[in-house]
Amino acid sequence: MSKKNMIVGQSGGPTAVINSSLYGVVSEGLRHPEEIGQVYGMVNGIEGFLNDTILDFQEALPGEKLDLLKITPGAYLGSCRYKLPESLEDPVYPRLFEKFAELNIGWFFYIGGNDSMDTVSKLSRYAQKTGSDIRVIGEPKTIDNDLVHTDHTPGFGSAAKYVASTVREIILDANVYEKKSVTIIEIMGRHAGWLTAASALARKYPGDNPLMIYLPETSFDTESFLEKVQAGFEKNCNVVVCVSEGIHDDKGTFICEYDNSVGTDSFGHKMLAGCGKYLENLVRSRLGVKARSVEFNVSQRCSASMLSATDQQEAAAAGCFGVQAALKGETGKMVSFIRKETKDGSYQMECGLEDVNDICNAEKTVPRQWINEDGTDVTDEFIAYARPLIQGKVDVPLGEDGLPAFVYRK
Repeated sequence: MSKKNMIVGQSGGPTAVINSSLYGVVSEGLRHPEEIGQVYGMVNGIEGFLNDTILDFQEALPGEKLDLLKITPGAYLGSCRYKLPESLEDPVYPRLFEKFAELNIGWFFYIGGNDSMDTVSKLSRYAQKTGSDIRVIGEPKTIDNDLVHTDHTPGFGSAAKYVASTVREIILDANVYEKKSVTIIEIMGRHAGWLTAASALARKYPGDNPLMIYLPETSFDTESFLEKVQAGFEKNCNVVVCVSEGIHDDKGTFICEYDNSVGTDSFGHKMLAGCGKYLENLVRSRLGVKARSVEFNVSQRCSASMLSATDQQEAAAAGCFGVQAALKGETGKMVSFIRKETKDGSYQMECGLEDVNDICNAEKTVPRQWINEDGTDVTDEFIAYARPLIQGKVDVPLGEDGLPAFVYRK
């Protein structure tokens, strides 16, 4: 392959380290001027690329400014949730590859989760079908940690650290008064409960709050829940419970759908209350105790204040590894994380490659054996898995205004 240009995009929900992966891709691309010409970025992913919105990294983030990507949350390039057509006969594909040809693109990198890997799969298959020599590589990311064929995903470690740290703060706040109270903490995770499971890391000793943790991998029963809360008062008058937003009953109905008091929006769609708010009202009305609910919402995925150094370093390493693999001729692959067994039991990770066609549109949930028998907690196996991923502190530089010196796209 003669000297060609490289392009990278971001897609799906942002994370605290998705820009670290971007840094890894861009910095490694710039280290190979003999093989790679320009390093371009797609603004707002594949959808933005179709609208001709791209930038040149040599102009946008020259010199040391590129380093600031590693401490900047969100998606520097912007994102999209654009799903390419299933049929490779759709006219969008030749249109895309015509645009690649106009920019002399030889390498394509896409940073994202399941839907993004679907894009990588389709583009690599179309390239193969048409004889294009473009190398297409997927870079993983998602706080949900639900991509298959990888030990974990960039973004999960920092989000897990945020969850554990913030839950610990809320526990201390809840313990202020010697009066019965229940705090329900709702955490992201519609079908996979990895992030909610990370709340177990907040405990300082056996029996500490959160007393119960509910994941969508098991069915949720409201009567059993109320009984568990009532029993919890025997251990602590202030009960803290963590729940995934996607907890559901044995029929598959989301608990948030139990609230029939909510109205509809202008389109007639039901505006569902969060499951945390529903459970708060249930506890208050049925148990007659003080209750409150806290929804972490987007803070759990975008906070740079709780960056895991391990997560940041691995995200950047994945970006570098993907470029190196593409330069060796790899395509249609996703960078994966492989946890290595060491003699002293310490944590060690290395990058690998997996066929993206085996990854897209699949979902990895928390193993049932990592959840206790009655579905109210996680086991020590999960703790051993998750704890190494939240290690290390990242110093975020401050600007003259005393706030983080994030890098912004103009």
